[in-house]
Amino acid sequence: MRSHGEAARGPSAAVAAVTTGSANTLMRLTDPPMRAVQRLIGAARMPYVFLLPNLVFFGLFVFLPIGINIVFSVTGGTALFPGERPYAGAEHYARLLDCGSYLDAASCREDLFWRGVGNTLTFTVLQMVAMVLFSLVTALVLNRPIRGRGFFRAVYFFPVLLSPVVVALIWKWILQRDGLLNAVLTTAGGEKILFFVDPGWAMFWAVFVSVWAHMGFYTLILLAGLQAIPRDVYEAAEMDGTRPWRVFHRITLPLLWPNLLVVLVLVLIRSVQVFDEVFVLTGGGPGTATLMVVQYIYTTAFANQVQNFGLAGAASVLLGAVLFVLTLIQLFLTRRRAS
Repeated sequence: MRSHGEAARGPSAAVAAVTTGSANTLMRLTDPPMRAVQRLIGAARMPYVFLLPNLVFFGLFVFLPIGINIVFSVTGGTALFPGERPYAGAEHYARLLDCGSYLDAASCREDLFWRGVGNTLTFTVLQMVAMVLFSLVTALVLNRPIRGRGFFRAVYFFPVLLSPVVVALIWKWILQRDGLLNAVLTTAGGEKILFFVDPGWAMFWAVFVSVWAHMGFYTLILLAGLQAIPRDVYEAAEMDGTRPWRVFHRITLPLLWPNLLVVLVLVLIRSVQVFDEVFVLTGGGPGTATLMVVQYIYTTAFANQVQNFGLAGAASVLLGAVLFVLTLIQLFLTRRRAS
């Protein structure tokens, strides 16, 4: 008879045997055609064979939509199929960039686009400062030997796992006129605050909800950087009697700068293309106080009664150009730091 341990290992051993057998069978089946391909194109070109499926997928869902979008941006009319749209050249780009003063959205022909640009810039600056500050402070705290450190790390990362739409709906339920926060205020003897009616409050909560939802991801990046710093550096500074602020300024911050740079660029890129959270939370209101560039593109292309795919395509091309420049800056700074 088998012992209890052998009986317990039986199912797992059987599953492992079946898995191994299936993998071996698959390898035997794919070996002849792969060898034939290698003889045909040579061993040096074999990496391209393995890259081909990803390149096809990437081209189909990235490059092809970009190309179609560019075609829409230089064509006019209301037809959906590119072949049925008349050529318009740079007409949509000229319309977007037609401004008396780029600092005054009211002087622009497409004032909603420039209001979206202004709101996006405001949102980006506020979110970058808040995100980096709170992520850095949280990472510094979670890197210390505090009680329940593993629990708090999981708690701070949990909002990242939620859908942005779910996050926005939760906070909208909390912040609406008869929501949870106003219920607490009225119970404490205060008055209701119409958070989504006042432009200042609307922008504040748009930034707050975005920081709350994504701070855990950037905290994780900074925490990984903090844990990579050798402990003996801090021990040497402690033996020299260096003050905590000087340790942070002279040791922690310089050694953490590569991770901090990654966080800065990722936050910047994500802030520029923010849409779902703010759209669900405020709808771009009150008025156009929280209207972002991506929402303008969505509204122009799909939500307006007259769908202007060409104008939306031109706006998205301009946004893509900005994101491309930001990506180049990230690569330049990263390589310069590494060299």
